[in-house]
Amino acid sequence: MDLFKCIAGFASQALFTGVCALAGGCAIAIPSAPSTPAAPVVFPGASWATAPEAEPGSACRRDLDATRSYLRTLDTTALMAVQDGRVLFSEGPVQSVSIVFSVRKSVLSMMYGKYVADGTIDLDRTLADLGIDDVGGLLPVERQARLRDLLAARSGVYHAAANGGDDAAAAPPRGSHVPGSYFLYNNWDFNAAGTAFERLTGRSIYQAFADNLAAPLQLEDFDLSRHARSGDARRSQHLAYPFYLSTRDMARLGYLMLRQGNWQGQQLVPADWVDQMTRQTTPAAQMHPPHTARRGFGYGYLWWLLEEPQDSPLSGAYMAWGVHGQYILVVPKRQMVIAHKRQVPVAGDWNVSWVGPVAFLRAARMLAAAPCRAGER
Repeated sequence: MDLFKCIAGFASQALFTGVCALAGGCAIAIPSAPSTPAAPVVFPGASWATAPEAEPGSACRRDLDATRSYLRTLDTTALMAVQDGRVLFSEGPVQSVSIVFSVRKSVLSMMYGKYVADGTIDLDRTLADLGIDDVGGLLPVERQARLRDLLAARSGVYHAAANGGDDAAAAPPRGSHVPGSYFLYNNWDFNAAGTAFERLTGRSIYQAFADNLAAPLQLEDFDLSRHARSGDARRSQHLAYPFYLSTRDMARLGYLMLRQGNWQGQQLVPADWVDQMTRQTTPAAQMHPPHTARRGFGYGYLWWLLEEPQDSPLSGAYMAWGVHGQYILVVPKRQMVIAHKRQVPVAGDWNVSWVGPVAFLRAARMLAAAPCRAGER
């Protein structure tokens, strides 16, 4: 008998709900269904959609205005925050294209996923397997480094890199650590990972990016002709692969990561590879040198992982990070992506101020904590 009463109760509730909807709403609380369908996922088309303005004087509006005021005390060129697939906040010329420095490494890691999944790239192959050597020769122990060690910055190879901007000055003696045992943020690893990608796929990094990511994501400002590998080949034959991106296109890359590699139903990056990239291989406490450990970021496969308390709005977030202040921050807890640009050079000068991670993450916390409803800015 109780079962029939329960069924009748649900039927009555459904009827009452329908009547209320027709009448314009009723002031009565009806228990939620055990589960509700997820809201449709929003993707940008040729351009980003912008969320509607929040009411003047609302807590959302006040917090966003406070963030804007704070950003204007920094040397930020542009920032875009996307929440639930729409632009929540924008400051500066988000369409302006410039070099994004080490953000390139996180982009390369995204590109690896397709080829790891189809077997073209085996992460357990060693440098020796691939015939990868360098100017003056690598040591036998160095040639045992696997591709996954390069992606984790744990190769144990301390050969000079073709470009600077890393922690190579703090490298231990060559041959002193077996591959996989010691973290050092070392451009040799990242550049050699680019060489391995090109050898195994038979494609240039830039053409693969254009075809596999830029085209399906409808990047608005990407120019393939602007891109070429660079560096000092006398130091290392493995050159850097700089990228030139706009802030709004950086946000598309971050949104692809937030959506677990899926873009409008097309799996551009395998979901399990997104999980692998953003799974901690090195906690902050195990990093070298000490100043790197003190930042409080872990590392996955070419992505930095924030180590935040669970009650932080940035708990579980991860980022691509380039020198001077280039960031793609993915915040799953808030369904948010924040892209930030400090454009250089300035009037031809490369020796300019930075927007460091402490300052950037302060702005990011303000945005992530803003009490804006879905679709409101």
